[in-house]
Amino acid sequence: METTLLEIDMARRQVGDLTDALEEFCRGRGDGLCLVFAPHATAGVALMELGSGSEADLEAALERLLPRDDRYRHRHGETGHGADHLLPVLVSPSLTLPVLGGRPALGTWQRVVLVDTNRDNPRRQVRLCFLAG
Repeated sequence: METTLLEIDMARRQVGDLTDALEEFCRGRGDGLCLVFAPHATAGVALMELGSGSEADLEAALERLLPRDDRYRHRHGETGHGADHLLPVLVSPSLTLPVLGGRPALGTWQRVVLVDTNRDNPRRQVRLCFLAG
């Protein structure tokens, strides 16, 4: 198994595109599987189309599902931080993707993204693991 750790700056954004780094990691590795894992209690990874308002739509949907107010029992950090700890229940912290000929087998509009609503910690890590087929 081959691995790498990406360092991601999520300051001033909730969605970070990982696709280019994922493609670079998989390049030349042949066929297999790539695990994408966010080792954080307040972040997840997802497949989605970017642009055309998709990021803003996701942020609005998460705000409706996980409002940033004082309703949560988990209360350290800024107001609404309890919602950040529920995010990985809705946006999984991991994805497993097929890799064919050294390229992630993504659909035409699919991008791999890190989703993180936590403003207390803008520096994030994502681990990529390649398993040869």
